[in-house]
Amino acid sequence: MNPLQEIFDAIAAEGFSARVVALIDNYINDILYGKTSFPRFNLSEHAGLCSAGAPLIGASIVACYARASLEASSNVTSGEGSRPSNWEIDELQEQLIEQWAREANLWENDSEKILVEAFGPKIAEGAEAKVYYRSGDTSVVKERASIYSTTQKALEAIALHNCLFPETTMRVIGFTRDNDHIFRIVLTQPYINCKRLASKDEIDELAFSKGFRDNRNGEGVNYISERIALEDMHPANVFIDDVTYKPICIDCIVKFVNNY
Repeated sequence: MNPLQEIFDAIAAEGFSARVVALIDNYINDILYGKTSFPRFNLSEHAGLCSAGAPLIGASIVACYARASLEASSNVTSGEGSRPSNWEIDELQEQLIEQWAREANLWENDSEKILVEAFGPKIAEGAEAKVYYRSGDTSVVKERASIYSTTQKALEAIALHNCLFPETTMRVIGFTRDNDHIFRIVLTQPYINCKRLASKDEIDELAFSKGFRDNRNGEGVNYISERIALEDMHPANVFIDDVTYKPICIDCIVKFVNNY
């Protein structure tokens, strides 16, 4: 039997029992050690997935199960070809990832207090992320909320970011909900000394060097390739590194062109 299908069947029958968590862990290890590959990703994207760490891979497995179970249920009740809405998918993916993360010891109930104690004070907060940093450390820690239509796409975005921008690799270390009950992915990322914000020409050069073309007739901050779309590539997300003097993408919206 396909090992991913075996996991799906086990979740459906047992939830996130100790045996199911172990099955997921074994599949994660097979992916990390190159014994199998994860659906949807090509070779370089797969490397980005692995660099994000075991928690991201595990959450991606659970997210895939949530989508598959909803689609199977929808087909049974509404006829072949009926598909659940994105909000239904997103809600179930969050719920099941939280259940799995609690059983896998990857969930924190009071993450802000823990992160401040372990990684330093909160230095920034925006719509997408809360950022923690202690002066002199080589990494920042972020609580990242999803701005994507489903949690699965938010997880994919981290793997795709790592594939495209390995100098600012995101490594997932856990999951939480903040005081507003917003689901957040907790991750680390290298701290970049910012010499200045990148110019539009420098951002263009960075995107073009990675095989993208401008998706707004040269007037915007969005780029596209045959496979991936980059959005929100504005100067606040792309810095000139104080050491290399090269543009470095800290964060952006990145997704497959053919979303599902």
